[in-house]
Amino acid sequence: MSDRDAYDAVIVGGGHNGLVAAAYLARAGRSVLLLERLAGTGGAAVSDRPFPGVDARLSRYSYLVSLLPKKIVRDLDLDFRVRTRTTSSYTPADRAGRPTGLLVGGGAGRTRRAFARLTGGEREYEAWRSFYAMTGQVARRVFPTLTEPLPSRAELCARVDDATAWRTLFEEPIGTAIEDRFADDLVRGVVLTDALIGTFADAHDLDLRQNRCFLYHVIGGGTGDWNVPVGGMGALTGALADSARIAGARLRTGCEATRIESDGERGEVTYREGDRGERTVAARHILVNASPQALAELLGDEPPPPAEGAQLKVNMLLKRLPRLRDTSVDPREAFAGTFHIAEGYEELATAYAQAASGTPPTAPPSEIYCHSLTDPTILAPDLAERGYQTLTLFGLHTPARLFAKDNDAVRADLLKATLAQLDAHLAEPIADCLASDAQGRPCVEAKTPLDLERDLRLPGGHIFHRDLAFPYAEDGAGRWGVETRHANVLLCGAGAVRGGGVSGIPGHNAAMAALGA
Repeated sequence: MSDRDAYDAVIVGGGHNGLVAAAYLARAGRSVLLLERLAGTGGAAVSDRPFPGVDARLSRYSYLVSLLPKKIVRDLDLDFRVRTRTTSSYTPADRAGRPTGLLVGGGAGRTRRAFARLTGGEREYEAWRSFYAMTGQVARRVFPTLTEPLPSRAELCARVDDATAWRTLFEEPIGTAIEDRFADDLVRGVVLTDALIGTFADAHDLDLRQNRCFLYHVIGGGTGDWNVPVGGMGALTGALADSARIAGARLRTGCEATRIESDGERGEVTYREGDRGERTVAARHILVNASPQALAELLGDEPPPPAEGAQLKVNMLLKRLPRLRDTSVDPREAFAGTFHIAEGYEELATAYAQAASGTPPTAPPSEIYCHSLTDPTILAPDLAERGYQTLTLFGLHTPARLFAKDNDAVRADLLKATLAQLDAHLAEPIADCLASDAQGRPCVEAKTPLDLERDLRLPGGHIFHRDLAFPYAEDGAGRWGVETRHANVLLCGAGAVRGGGVSGIPGHNAAMAALGA
């Protein structure tokens, strides 16, 4: 193969995992070239101003941080911080015609009282406390393994060292544990939601997709806490890009890889840069921060099974937070954590069944949070002073198949239905609280799985690139879970084992594999 423009490592794709890999390899003294198709690096972990004439930097796609290990922040000397949300979650409800809800956060005593107020007793709180004590123990034991060589199933089971926890999270559908431990429908739904973010599944699916999703949502940082990135998600990828450049990596944007060839020891990446035609660069290692489908296409391999995303992502800018029908809760507390909408256990089951049959859910479930309550720096000072706030909504059970016939029309209908579910718990319509952009249009945008596939090349709009895997070795997984059939071609995107979420873990692990660790 040609040695022109040769590097120790060429990284295809400049999302956060590609930047992590570039920084690690460059800091280890390797020559590194990163090629990014878009005009800037960051992939889905970026900050943007989506509303013309309005100075609000929203985390437009990925929006919370849980799985990023402190080890990566320390190793790469990242100028990056997160803040803990003051409220974990608030779930509004109607009981006997009375508006109420469940506020989790503010200390054990307050959470206990909130459970008692909703359910009329202590049972559900005690079950909640016991269940999350178990997941917390699993988190402390499993999370550190994510940046170590991939353990076997038996090794990870021994690490967990709790037969009940292992059975609950790794062997039986999570719906079994939820129904055995909790009696209240709303509480059951709040627990189940962590199994459904970015995953289209039922609580009792035998393939355990929901369990894998749940596991990654409760082990982050060894605590399960979901934190707000200070400055927005772009602050993380900006810090990663700075770290890689300072270490000597070369980052080139507007460069789209078109082909990868490898003999197992040396490789070549052919890429196109605007109208300059194609160029080829040689490398000892090629790391691909893209989906398994994109990797197969670049190598000319048989593609893996198709992936399908199942979320509606909505960004909003408000002039003020809306008032709640449940007047016992301050909106600033309710929206500071995860605000659950139409996420009772039976509601989630109904929405899944409707979507699985090809019909948009009549009561679309969703989760909302307000970044600016925890981190007002994403707003221009004048907006913050006037009380403006951001809202990020993540809709569940809206698979790509629902949008195939008419993406625009179904998007509009689902957005209307989703906001109507929110309005049912507000004392004023959310539309009355929306800010306007420079053209007088409401500051609200919605992205379907098909939009994400178009904008970011997420296969089927799947935010994890494919269904998540348990964090242990299965057939062909390799030492780090990033290996491919070519010894020197590594997958460092979300589709790697232990991928998904904003973690940097696949980038770290691919760099370790390339360094022979």
